[in-house]
Amino acid sequence: MSRPRITVVGLGPAGPELLTTATVSAIASHRHRYLRTSRHPSASAVEGAASFDNAYEQAPSFDDVYGDIVERLVAAAIEHGQVLYAVPGSPAVAERTVEMLRLDDRIDLDVLPALSFVDLTWVRLGVDPLTERPRIVDGHRFAVDVAGDHGPFLVTQCHSVDILSSIKLAFDNDAPATVTVLARLGLPDESIRVIDWADLDRIPADHLTSLWIPRIRTPLASSIVSLEEVMRSLREQCPWDRQQTHVSLAPYATEEAAELVEAVQALLHSGNGELDDATDAAIDHLADELGDVVFQVVFHACLAAERGWFTLADVFDGLAAKLVRRHPHVFTPAGVSPDEWRVETPDDVHRNWQAIKARERADKPTFLPER
Repeated sequence: MSRPRITVVGLGPAGPELLTTATVSAIASHRHRYLRTSRHPSASAVEGAASFDNAYEQAPSFDDVYGDIVERLVAAAIEHGQVLYAVPGSPAVAERTVEMLRLDDRIDLDVLPALSFVDLTWVRLGVDPLTERPRIVDGHRFAVDVAGDHGPFLVTQCHSVDILSSIKLAFDNDAPATVTVLARLGLPDESIRVIDWADLDRIPADHLTSLWIPRIRTPLASSIVSLEEVMRSLREQCPWDRQQTHVSLAPYATEEAAELVEAVQALLHSGNGELDDATDAAIDHLADELGDVVFQVVFHACLAAERGWFTLADVFDGLAAKLVRRHPHVFTPAGVSPDEWRVETPDDVHRNWQAIKARERADKPTFLPER
């Protein structure tokens, strides 16, 4: 007995005129037709199709949306024996539901090739992807996926001002001067324009908007953003991380700090008492233990952000402000003479630090019980 079959076709990047002959034939030969979304210029070519638009309204995340669509498609294939599934663009490009269907052993899958928005993009930009080797990244995960990379980048899924804003903020001081915005390629109102980077989150955007970001001089300084994303994913998906609190994590801070001290001692030992002669293994071990300490900071900041208390950025901003306050010999406060905080020795610096720290503590309430 043959298994249920799903035939996947792509609706191309624009109107019905860019549909392949094979796609048109497949649509005509299937009685039961489904659209991932009706929000596409070629959706009308799949006459009588049921769409999964309501899945986007009901599910809490995109992963849940795609899982729901796959389950409903498989159920329809089991019921009818054979169904057609039409997706925007090409089934082979950034189509998570097709990836999931390929792994589903309940059905047989046919995937027909189609023109992708990527193909139109290369033509419009005059870019040879084999020569320039651009990366195609999802706007939802921009800061995470491009951390440490020089580009160039073709950024997809730029369907809202919020997404554009997050992309803009992923750069610190190394943002490119301009960015190319590609909208509704292949349609009569197609738009390709170069705008200032500062204006990126001031333009309209929809599901047919993408960005071309040229090669940048230095990689994105977004490692912290990437780490925050990993931490949020752990809180959402890992049972252990999900149940932690500030209280349950507190003992680990002491443990990780002690292991960092041991790593420093091992660093010195590996070089026979000389840091300059430390081994690569000991140096890597130090970096690893520093990461474990940072993880504690990130974890506590994530928990605080969930409660609306403060964010990791607030922690860093507060630390920077504290370092400035406690080094008046370097960052002389306005209206204060540099001579007032002049130092000659490390002991002078330490004395000033303790004096400023004591003054700050006197101005703050204490929450610890008296011993």
